[in-house]
Parts: sequence; C-alpha cells; structure tokens
Amino acid sequence: AFGLYFPRKEYSENVYIDQPAGTPLLRIHALRDSHGEVAHFHLCQNLIISRARSHDNQWFQIREKTGLLYLSKSLDREDFNVLSVGNWMPLSKVMLYVFLSSHPFQEKECDSAMRTTVFLSLINATAPACSSLTARQLCFTEMDLSFHIKENKPPGTFHQLQLPSVHHLCQNLSISYKLLAAEGMPFRYNENTTGVSVTQRLDREERERYELIAKCSVREGFREMQVEVPFLVNVLDEDDSPPFLPNGTDTADAVVEFNRKEGTILATLTVYDADTTPIYPLESSKKKYTGTIITDDPWISETFRVEHIFDEIHFSPNGSQVRGTRHEY
Repeated sequence: AFGLYFPRKEYSENVYIDQPAGTPLLRIHALRDSHGEVAHFHLCQNLIISRARSHDNQWFQIREKTGLLYLSKSLDREDFNVLSVGNWMPLSKVMLYVFLSSHPFQEKECDSAMRTTVFLSLINATAPACSSLTARQLCFTEMDLSFHIKENKPPGTFHQLQLPSVHHLCQNLSISYKLLAAEGMPFRYNENTTGVSVTQRLDREERERYELIAKCSVREGFREMQVEVPFLVNVLDEDDSPPFLPNGTDTADAVVEFNRKEGTILATLTVYDADTTPIYPLESSKKKYTGTIITDDPWISETFRVEHIFDEIHFSPNGSQVRGTRHEY
C-alpha cells in the first residue's frame, strides 16, 4: 500500500493585495489507498520565490482536516514588495508545498514523501469587482480540470467545483454547477457541497480515461451566463493482472536446419500485458520479463539466444481504448 495520495500534481490560484485575513483561496483533496485512512494536510512554512529564493511564510495556512488553503494575514503592498524581490512587477509567483499524511503532523514536520505543489500568483492590485469578471473567471480557475485516480482504490471526493475565493467575494451572485457525463460513469456531483466524487473502485484494464464536462451557470438578476469546460479523469495503473498469451500457446517448436545464418529466427512466442505500457529506460522493461533457454548443453547455450522486443498496443474492452504492451520473444 502506498497510502493517501493527491489526485492532482499541482494547484494554482491568484492572490490580490489587501484581501482580508481568513479569505479562502483553494481546497486541496486527497484520496485513500485503503479504507479507514484519514487525511491530514500540512503546509511547510517556506515560500519559494522566483530565482529559487525562499522566504518564511507569514501569509498562508491550511486547515489540517479539510485541506482548505486560506490567507492567515492580509497581503499589503509592503509584503508584495518583499515577495516580488523588490522589482515592483505587476505579478509575482511564489510556490509552496502541501504535505499529506494519515496521522496528525508534528510541528515543522516537512519530510513526508507525499506532497503537492501550489503556485500562487501575487497580483499587484486589489481584487477585481465581481461584475467585471467573465463567467469563465467566476466559475473556474486557470487550471485544467484534469485528475489522476489510482485503480482498485476506495471511492472518495477528489475535487470541489465551487471556487472558495470567488464564493467568498461574490456572495450576491448565484453560481451553480452540473457535471455532464454519459450514463453509468462512476462519478457523482453533490449540489450541496459542489464536490465531485468517484463512486466505485476503477479498473484501468477496463478503461483508463474518462471525459466529462463541467457546466457552470452564473445568474445576476435577470441575466444568466453559462460556460462549459472539459473535466478529465485518468486512471493510474497498478500491476495487478498477469500477462497472457494471445492464443493460449505457451510453447513454440523450433526446427533447426543445417547452414542457417547467424541471426536466423527459428521460433517466436508472443506475450501480452494489459497492465503496463512500455517503461523507459528500455532496460527496465527488458528486466520485467526475461526469455531463457533451459538446457544443460553448453553448446546450445553458446549457439542459440532468445531476443526480446516489445511495443505498445491497444486493447478495446467495452469499446474503450486501453494501452498495453506486446512482448515478442
């Protein structure tokens, strides 16, 4: 078991000058590796600024049990000058790490192997008025809605469609969401929490990519705006299925005639692996399965050899294209 994990490799959000302390910025989720695990989030108190410079974090904090990242101190212009390395650019980017554990974090504990990166764009301006934002800006961040869920793991919530910062700032607007998906897809949208959950264990050998649509409606008085964006879920593989033979044959007869040139192919055997795709560097893939001639005769060992080549192929279970590997010996 690998423990809890993040369904995204990175997150991003905008932060404006003079946003008040307590302003929620974004919510980070975790998925379980096994039942009974409880996620705890921790933010290391180090901001990485452009040019690999670091600074103590005085402005951002995360709720350990919910993963909500928020402003713990208002970012004023003097703070912006510090974090933009004094260059007074209109935008400065900082980076911080969020760590994940199944147990409560100890003070200053920042060595967990499981972490995700948060990129914050610090904008040298106050937050724009809600009326000046487009439906796209009100509904979705600039991040692609693309997620990675491991196969064979327990279900759980992995994203919240509602933007905490916009919801906090634009309470006079009515913003609602829908998740458009083909019938039978293993995902559910909760209108009360705006959370998106995977409802069952996934099997990559059945399907490794789900394409959905997130739809958002913004209402202001009698005016309504709508926007749709792709919502993609990729299923991460676990080596849980044995290789198989395409025609059930696990032996091949080799007829050797006299005067065969070196390099002559005498017999072939093909093995399929629906689990994995070719792994690079190539030596790693070659070591996964090996071909051996079983003999006590040293002349045979010196005269014959088994060569192994492999390439990516596609299977189509249930009409969905799934990648795999063909090994030829």
